[in-house]
This record gives sequence, C-alpha cells and structure tokens, in this order.
Amino acid sequence: MLAIIKTGGKQYKVAEGDILKVEKLEGEVGETLTFSEVLFTGDDKAVAVGMPLLDGVTVESKILKQDRSKKVWGIKHKPKKREKTKFGHRQPYTEVEITKINA
Repeated sequence: MLAIIKTGGKQYKVAEGDILKVEKLEGEVGETLTFSEVLFTGDDKAVAVGMPLLDGVTVESKILKQDRSKKVWGIKHKPKKREKTKFGHRQPYTEVEITKINA
C-alpha cells in the first residue's frame, strides 16, 4: 500500500519501510510521529482520493535522525555600489522511516 502525505508544505509519496528526509519536525530520535494530512491511499485492489484530505487515515513513522543538510552558498550583490556579500545556509531536516499506513 502507498500513500501521499503532506508535511512542511510539500507532498511525499510513501510506502511502508520507506526512509525520507522532510522539513524539520519536533521530536527526539526514536519517537513516533503521526502524519494526519493524507491526500491519497491505494493498492492493487482499491484507491481512495481525498478532497483535499482523507478522514480517519494516518501514516505512522519513526524518527531516525535530526540533522542539517550540506551548506549551500549564496551571494548578495548590489550593482554599481561595489558591494558583494557571500553567505551560507544549512537547512535542518528530520529523517523518518514509515512504519505503518492506517487506512
């Protein structure tokens, strides 16, 4: 069975056992998270599509890691002013493993 969940302003296609990186979520490593915003569930026999969300369907997951991604460099530049600033950014993320899809 697979599902499409919404978290952090993005949508992810997930199945049981999948490991994915999502926007930073509160919680410690080893804790269980429940995603209640499920847009779609389906398998070989049946399909359910929400308008926009499905009622009573949740996806359970376990937190594997809280970390920050690699540094991304950017530049701010103001033309004709001889001003240029280089900056870096590391986006925090949470790595989760999908344990169960409750449909």
